[in-house]
Amino acid sequence: MRRSHAAVRRWWYISGRPMSPHDLWNLLRTALSSLPAYAVFRLVLAAILGGIIGLERETKHKPAGLRTNMFICFGSALFTLLSDELASAHGGDHTRIAAQIIPGIGFIGAGSILHSRGLVTGLTTAATLFVVASVGMATGGGLYLTAVFSTLVVLLVLFTLGRFEDRFSKLLFCAYEVTGQNPEEMQAEVNTILEAEHRMMENIQVARAHGHVRMQFSVEGVAREQERITQRLKESKLLESAFFVGPAEPE
Repeated sequence: MRRSHAAVRRWWYISGRPMSPHDLWNLLRTALSSLPAYAVFRLVLAAILGGIIGLERETKHKPAGLRTNMFICFGSALFTLLSDELASAHGGDHTRIAAQIIPGIGFIGAGSILHSRGLVTGLTTAATLFVVASVGMATGGGLYLTAVFSTLVVLLVLFTLGRFEDRFSKLLFCAYEVTGQNPEEMQAEVNTILEAEHRMMENIQVARAHGHVRMQFSVEGVAREQERITQRLKESKLLESAFFVGPAEPE
């Protein structure tokens, strides 16, 4: 890598003229020809592993998706490589630069936690970024099996435990809309349905339109409870219609 830098400097001073596209290509080819194969392999592997984890985050529409995780893993591997290369070339601690990755990732993770208007969300995203950075460091340090194994563990946790948590333990705040003729009777019917799940209506809004009454409300509960509430609202004979609106934010 140091030989490529010297070659670039010699080419620049000998040329003494503005670079053309052809000159730029020759310069790039000269630099890449002396780039260590192990460095290229580690950087490419880091980008792939980070991209795989980021793809899972992207499919769930998280703030840190494919590109973010790929860049963090790639950057961590690159900083680890640079830390070793610069220390070998100029002397010093081989881990000095790599050690600064941890506080840097902590800063990014804090930003993902504060993403949703003051609500405490994004903890899993922040933790994922922290682990992705460690995968990049392992790849940059040549610990290939460790990096691949860690990626598999992360994917296993995100896919399996994430679905289990969403269905059985994670509280969701969801909105519903029902229609009928009498708002008092509608509210009493919904409260009867929610009583079976030990839940209550929140953020209730009532409006009259075209000879009937529309009522929207929100309910907090796990996914299983939300599914049962939706089914019972649709089976109610007093309500003309009922449907699930989607996730909502508490006021």
